[in-house]
Amino acid sequence: MQKLSAVNDFVVKFANVNGSGSASANQLFAKSILRMGIPIASRNIFPSNIQGLPTWFEVRVSGEGHLGRRGGVDMAVAMNPQTWDRDIAELEPGGYLVYDSTKPLPRSRFREDITVLGVPLTEMCNARYTDARQRQLFKNIMYVGALSSLLGIDPAAVEQLLTEQYRGKEKLAASNREAFHMGRDWARANLPEIGLRLEPADKVGNRIYVEGNAAAALGAVYGGATVCAWYPITPSTSLAEAFERYCRRFRTDPDGRKRYAIVQAEDELASIGIVIGASWNGARAFTATSGPGISLMQEFVGLSYFAEIPAVIFDVQRAGPSTGMPTRTQQSDVLSAAYASHGDTKHVLLLPEDPRECFEFGAAAFDLADRLQTTIFVLLDLDIGMNDWLCEPFAWDDAKRMDRGKVMTAEMLEAGTTFGRYLDVDGDGIPYRTYPGTHPSKGAFFTRGTSRDRFAKYTEQGAAYVDNMQRLLRKFETAKSLVPAPIERKASRTTPYGVIYYGSTSAAMREALVGLEQDGVHLDALRIRAFPFPEDVSRFIEAHETVFVVEQNRDAQLRTLITTECGIDPARLVPILHYDGTPITARFIRAAIGRQASSLDVVPLRKTVP
Repeated sequence: MQKLSAVNDFVVKFANVNGSGSASANQLFAKSILRMGIPIASRNIFPSNIQGLPTWFEVRVSGEGHLGRRGGVDMAVAMNPQTWDRDIAELEPGGYLVYDSTKPLPRSRFREDITVLGVPLTEMCNARYTDARQRQLFKNIMYVGALSSLLGIDPAAVEQLLTEQYRGKEKLAASNREAFHMGRDWARANLPEIGLRLEPADKVGNRIYVEGNAAAALGAVYGGATVCAWYPITPSTSLAEAFERYCRRFRTDPDGRKRYAIVQAEDELASIGIVIGASWNGARAFTATSGPGISLMQEFVGLSYFAEIPAVIFDVQRAGPSTGMPTRTQQSDVLSAAYASHGDTKHVLLLPEDPRECFEFGAAAFDLADRLQTTIFVLLDLDIGMNDWLCEPFAWDDAKRMDRGKVMTAEMLEAGTTFGRYLDVDGDGIPYRTYPGTHPSKGAFFTRGTSRDRFAKYTEQGAAYVDNMQRLLRKFETAKSLVPAPIERKASRTTPYGVIYYGSTSAAMREALVGLEQDGVHLDALRIRAFPFPEDVSRFIEAHETVFVVEQNRDAQLRTLITTECGIDPARLVPILHYDGTPITARFIRAAIGRQASSLDVVPLRKTVP
């Protein structure tokens, strides 16, 4: 049997039971590798129940710095009998299986082409501990110890992490260190050397390890948000909770006075209503939700669009429709967010690729909302929002000031400046607004959610309505120059073929592009970061005969949006779709585009892609 052999380049997958306390142990494993200077990418795949169902934690070790899912598993830590067969089946030929060997298993339960590494975890725990909960928790720490021996993890890195995790609780830290060394010492004495190894490197640099929801929440603080109204929903809840933590730190005066308001409303509809009310009064406000929440918010989002009131919605997408798979990831709200509400509406979407952009776009969304006087959607997904990512440190210019857009002051009104709440004075489609109470007698704060003329006077005359709707289109055109521009990556040689992608797909896409070049498939690539689409998107498509569009939903929603908004022949856009709820992998993209490329004669038909 050929055993897998690799240094700083492999995938370890933990199979556990939800509620078993494995999460902290698995994170300890991941972070200890980071402390050795080796880049990793971790993914938590968990059920939507509270306790008892299977959960998985995948750690990709990549000395080359690939942060997307690769696909395939090189080492499985199988701690859940319910998923045993599935977990073993995922192993690459020549891979390694680590399991609790306290209870002997027949040879038929294993594969002939893998190396089996049994560790009597339950036996060791039962011999050392009497408390049932301790036995369960320390079993997890013991397998981290065994892995540290097998893979060459620096024990000092693990001990330092335990000290930091249990700061002020030395007794608990000491107990965890003991369990760690019990597993490590047993493995050193009883297990053979394997082909997977970790060697200290210096490839992490100054990058940080953070989840997207926390990054977006911090971006909201830096963007000037002082109001959050939300209703708990997976996978967005941790965004609102992180905002509260940051506000306690950054928006609380020395005397204890809070300079923020966080409201857990009775439902999503109430949440966005509070946000719009606060924004109309001049605050910067947002809500965090997911697909079902977007469905409920439709009417108020239409009010924001038509009455032209700023609002920000962080939509952390999950698998739908209905309840769907609430703890699985998808890019499934693109169309529902872009055209949210009834009637003719179009909304600005920001599409961050990682926590750094979650922070940047989270802050920029409030400037855009004020500037454009409309709802801005920041579309994360569960993969970005609830997983930790290795990314560049956040950057902020302390000289930056909030852009409140076109706001009419009392002085301007007193000076006789013509004010029409829906009057376009310079052709960009954006009118002036005022804050409530700006002037005691002018009534300039008035806002309408019904049909009106340029001066906010109620009317149902068709010409006035058409004039207003056309102005809103001009404003949407103006937004094209304000949203983040797409980023293009050229192939190593001239090619008539391209690929478009966005959001959390980016990390796997970048790796897949390298593999596709090795396969003879050369693609120019364009990462879209916002809607409305800047002209660069149309130009990119027009410059290529065929463009693949990679996204994580069934109905090719971004492709649909592009063909509708850019007037592109759908036949020129080839969908590459992944929507099983797990994050897309580089292997999937490489294989899917490879098959399509062969049929298009991009490469010889004999070419195969692994």
